Amino acid sequence: MCGINGIIGLEDTQKGHDLVMTMNRAIAHRGPDDSGVFAEPNIALGQNRLSIIDLSAAGHQPMLSFDGNEMLIFNGEIYNYRELKQELSDYPYATHTDSEVILAAYKRWGTDCVHHFNGMFAFAIWDKAKQELFIARDRLGIKPLYYYQKDQMLLFSSEIRALLKSGYVPRKIDKVSLGDYLQYQTVHAPQTMVADVFMLLPGHMMLVRHGKASIKQYWSPENNFSDRAASQSYSEVKREVNHLLLKAVERRLVADVPFGAFLSGGIDSSIIVGLMSQGAAHQVKTFSVSFEEEEFSEAKYAAAIARKFKTQHTEIKLRPEDFLELIPAALQDMDHPSGDGPNTFVVSKVTKEAGITMALSGLGGDELFSGYDVFQRLLGLRRFAWLDAVPLFVRRAAGASLSKFRPGVASNKIEQLLQLPEWSLDQVYSISRQMLDKGYIAGLTGGNILAANKVQQIVAGSLLKNRGNSDALPFLSQVSIAEMHTYMQNVLLRDTDQMSMAHALEVRVPFLDYELVEYVLGVPDKFKYPHTPKKLLVDSIGELLPPEIVNRPKMGFTLPWKEWLRSELYSFCEAKLNNLAKRDLLNAAAVFGLWQSFISQDPTVTWARVWYLVVLENWLEKNGIE
Repeated sequence: MCGINGIIGLEDTQKGHDLVMTMNRAIAHRGPDDSGVFAEPNIALGQNRLSIIDLSAAGHQPMLSFDGNEMLIFNGEIYNYRELKQELSDYPYATHTDSEVILAAYKRWGTDCVHHFNGMFAFAIWDKAKQELFIARDRLGIKPLYYYQKDQMLLFSSEIRALLKSGYVPRKIDKVSLGDYLQYQTVHAPQTMVADVFMLLPGHMMLVRHGKASIKQYWSPENNFSDRAASQSYSEVKREVNHLLLKAVERRLVADVPFGAFLSGGIDSSIIVGLMSQGAAHQVKTFSVSFEEEEFSEAKYAAAIARKFKTQHTEIKLRPEDFLELIPAALQDMDHPSGDGPNTFVVSKVTKEAGITMALSGLGGDELFSGYDVFQRLLGLRRFAWLDAVPLFVRRAAGASLSKFRPGVASNKIEQLLQLPEWSLDQVYSISRQMLDKGYIAGLTGGNILAANKVQQIVAGSLLKNRGNSDALPFLSQVSIAEMHTYMQNVLLRDTDQMSMAHALEVRVPFLDYELVEYVLGVPDKFKYPHTPKKLLVDSIGELLPPEIVNRPKMGFTLPWKEWLRSELYSFCEAKLNNLAKRDLLNAAAVFGLWQSFISQDPTVTWARVWYLVVLENWLEKNGIE
């Protein structure tokens, strides 16, 4: 796990070296164990190393191939590197790292090497003979890669802040992306909040030669799901899920540093800990953050799992006030604005301080096994498809009445649904995940920057690409893919990376093992229907979890945000919103109107609809974005 930087197209070797050194320093937090730079005319590569596998100096990067032709920089982990090393045994290895296996694989298969990797990664290989730069990102988008291109020159990095530090990237906001952020509290890749800075999409590779960059997709969930489960019995499906999940966890236990697991006491993290206890050679270390207030604490559930699997458990007790004190630091370490993130920052901080360098997480379980309420809602709405036959003016009148007599976020979304000409998945899903509707955004922006709905475009596009026919996918798997391409990749995974790496902590996510993902996406709805939380997942692991964990209410990581914004964070929020209102980006009256509606407890304005504007202004100020 590391941070990587590079530039191609700059002839001055010393200038390229110094530039990448500057970029390395900007993201030194990602790799405190080592740092290196390689430079020659036209190419400069750099890396900050967080040592996880082979802690010796032999793992230094940039890493040169045995014959001196290829140079590698790599962020992430290749979990099947030992198997690949046996398959590629003719390569004269000088280290025990997974990094060197990437070089061996490139020697054998060229750019097709990505199809052989099981892991999370973003890497770049400079091929001296071809004078070609090869960049690739993992299938699910666990590790980030940002880039900026101007004329014949391309810069890339693990974080936007390094690109900004280069001095080549104009610090200007992308106004279309601002509209996306206002709708969904994030910017969906490949765009970012910075104009002309892009994110390489998951499952994509880039080739740069003679100043020209070409991008190619090599994997996507909608085109790579397995058909095996369609002809299997429920018992066979459960056995396969159990096998693939256990295999995914075992792969992620390979490390030469102390490791542990985040344990909330929920189904996903508890399963990961239970499977770790079966596969780990040593006692598993688990970490949970708890609160004295019962309404916010999941401590008793985490403690029950820790006792059952005899883990070395660390419960970090925080008062909400303690968490509150860490918010400024979390905002400071936010590489890209997001309405979420501080929760992961706090858990990562206390885990790292306990001496852990790598931790497993239950992220991805809800997206893959239909755990969110959105799965139930969309499945339920599908049964009301007959409403399409009701005249549109009747539906609109019904929706307006509901919003008037029962004001609130839920009623507002129902009103939007009733106004749709038809209930296609892309349109319904895009409404279910939005933060502010078009009316609010039009008021905030004066109607000037709201482009087409990005989530709707992404979901519609992914389903069209699905073998030319979205019906080939079970409906719940279509919702899973919508989640993966939008909320999971652009909020959860990006926040997890930036907030954990702020503390040089590697987070591994077994539920996003691509072999498990490919199989579960092909499982029929009748086996996944969520009449109980994540039924297929729970049934697949048998009696691994006690009933009190399986049947407990879903809590999530909740904190008294709405109270904070009206008390301890009031002055901070108001100051940031004042500054945001002074910019030409948004309508000042609308910004203040939203704030006052929240303060006066308007049910249609939740704390999250204010907080992400505060985060936006803080990020703009910190990075000097115009």
